[in-house]
Amino acid sequence: MGTHGDPMAFHEMGPADGRPVILIHGLFSNAQVNWIKYGHAAKLAAQGRRVIMPDLRAHGESARSHDPADYPTDILADDNLGLVAQLGFGPGAYDLGGYSLGARTTTRMLTRGAKPGKAMLAGMGLEGLLDLANRAAFFRRVLEGAGTHEKFSSEWMAEAFLKTTGGDPKALLLLMNCFPAVPRAALSAFDIPVMVLTGAQDNDNGSARALAEAIPGAVYGEVPGNHMSAVTQPELGDAIARWF
Repeated sequence: MGTHGDPMAFHEMGPADGRPVILIHGLFSNAQVNWIKYGHAAKLAAQGRRVIMPDLRAHGESARSHDPADYPTDILADDNLGLVAQLGFGPGAYDLGGYSLGARTTTRMLTRGAKPGKAMLAGMGLEGLLDLANRAAFFRRVLEGAGTHEKFSSEWMAEAFLKTTGGDPKALLLLMNCFPAVPRAALSAFDIPVMVLTGAQDNDNGSARALAEAIPGAVYGEVPGNHMSAVTQPELGDAIARWF
């Protein structure tokens, strides 16, 4: 269950007694598309890991409320901190990572006291955490102007992806107000091993290299592709499996 009693679905792969790793998908996506479809989760499961993949609120099989009261600030971090507690994972007993909005959610969880053994921030740059205003405005345009975007524009491509994942524009618009910024000082206080992983042509959320430099001891990794295509590359799953 998510906070507010809204049902939050999660998917599992790998042995039930394996060391758990929680992977959080990106905006407009879901666990199936982000982690399962292209074989990334299977690579972790093959290493004996128990892979737990939630569908975020307003995504996938989780609740898609149209009530603004169900979208308080930082609700995604709340939901996933609740999942860690519900599954009974103590400090250091699990690992945690995410892609894009999932990386932002992971970062918010870490700033709020989550204590995984290791963390991964994929598809995210420093600017995308410190100041989300431009990125949030872009996705608001995508959702509010659905059906009117110029063919092959960035907005049109994002809307096309939303259609493939069966997203709910009304619920997602409410979610756009829930992403608080991450203070730079919080990043410099992280004291666990962190990998920052990005597509080589992905600048959607600013500089991933700068993000790695802002976190003490962070490891930086690149895979082929841009923000959308990197998810489809086997190299992404290989890099995640090596890290975890």
